[in-house]
Amino acid sequence: MVKKKTQSAFFCQSCGTQSPKWLGKCPQCNEWNTFIEEIISKESDVKGGFKTSKINKPTLISEIDYSNEDRIITNDKELNRVLGGGIVPGSLILLGGDPGIGKSTLLLQFALSSKNNKILYVSGEESEGQIKMRAERINKNSEHCYILTETSTQNVFQQIEQLQPDILVIDSIQTLHTAHIDSSPGSVSQIRECTAELIKYAKETGTTVFLIGHINKDGAIAGPKILEHMVDTVLQFEGDRNYVYRILRTIKNRFGSASELGVYEMNQEGLREVNNPSEILISERDEATSGVGIAATIEGARPILVEIQSLVSSAVYGNPQRSATGFDTKRMNMLLAVLEKRCGFKLGAKDVFLNITGGIKIADTAIDLAVVCSILSSEQDVALDTLTCFAGEIGLSGEIRAVNRIESRITEAEKLGYQQIIISKYNKFSPKGFTIKIVQCGKIEEVFKLLF
Repeated sequence: MVKKKTQSAFFCQSCGTQSPKWLGKCPQCNEWNTFIEEIISKESDVKGGFKTSKINKPTLISEIDYSNEDRIITNDKELNRVLGGGIVPGSLILLGGDPGIGKSTLLLQFALSSKNNKILYVSGEESEGQIKMRAERINKNSEHCYILTETSTQNVFQQIEQLQPDILVIDSIQTLHTAHIDSSPGSVSQIRECTAELIKYAKETGTTVFLIGHINKDGAIAGPKILEHMVDTVLQFEGDRNYVYRILRTIKNRFGSASELGVYEMNQEGLREVNNPSEILISERDEATSGVGIAATIEGARPILVEIQSLVSSAVYGNPQRSATGFDTKRMNMLLAVLEKRCGFKLGAKDVFLNITGGIKIADTAIDLAVVCSILSSEQDVALDTLTCFAGEIGLSGEIRAVNRIESRITEAEKLGYQQIIISKYNKFSPKGFTIKIVQCGKIEEVFKLLF
């Protein structure tokens, strides 16, 4: 019998750095008190895991043929969009999100809706009965979806050899453990080793692997940061439990854009795709209200119209408050300074609150003009025209700068029934074919005279 040599090592829970002794401060990520001792096994008589007899040889790049690598198109249009047009065979996709946000529901719904691909759904958190209850709740059934409740990677690969699935779903990577490592499931070494085995399996067999990852209290995916470097795609499932809408956002994508966005609505029958997010991000009102502006923004390849709400009031206490939800607070302070310095609006002694409706976060600078107009609307207590929207970036001298893909923004506004859009006069485009009124301005003062 082969003797099993074991030894312990210390791993940083933040970045995965290994050390033979305990350190107070990690030399890689500079975090304090993150080293935890784990028992690791260097030599073992454990059998199992994914094995291959394939020997790779160097090939000229001109001789490599990838023409037969067609993407797998799913029935979920939002998932196709976020992945860049479908699933790339042999890719490893990591899905993270808050507890209870709907990660398992999203991938189970995807697995049950597949009609042409054999899918193995491996769950280490729920029993077969619980998964069946969820499948009945979302009213879906499939003859191509197989359920396996297992946490050992050795047993999982044994079932994979018999079933030969086209797509593998792991729920979740923190529950898996391999017998080659003696530490507990969810530790840095276990997560790294299990992910390495799955990467080897995915790349050598061309099977797509979905991994569900837990997140820590800071909102980052639990485990070492190297986990996000190892996989091909990282998706973040976001949303507020007070809202019924969920946002699937791309953090990293080796096979497509890393700025795409998918929108879902959570209901009793699972997740419903929202093909036109602009309708849910704009509130329906019976009458015009001050402090509300509509911005034409771009998320990935998708133009979206969002509603921006502002409230400006006199500061009760000594220091005025500045608060923004869904928008960068520092950028809001910069825009307020521009209004104060360049345009003469006295906002330094007033509280300013800003909110982007729908629980969405926007980083596009093209919404600056809508933010400024909503703030001025609340400060003057004059409602903006409900059929007017904005697209423009504000510079430090008060000028309205040009934004990219202005034709897509104008088309989206026209499609939703808006009659006027205010943009920068420096945007170069052809106005032919648009029925919406396009107003071009160069300074904030011009927009203020036009609106108020």
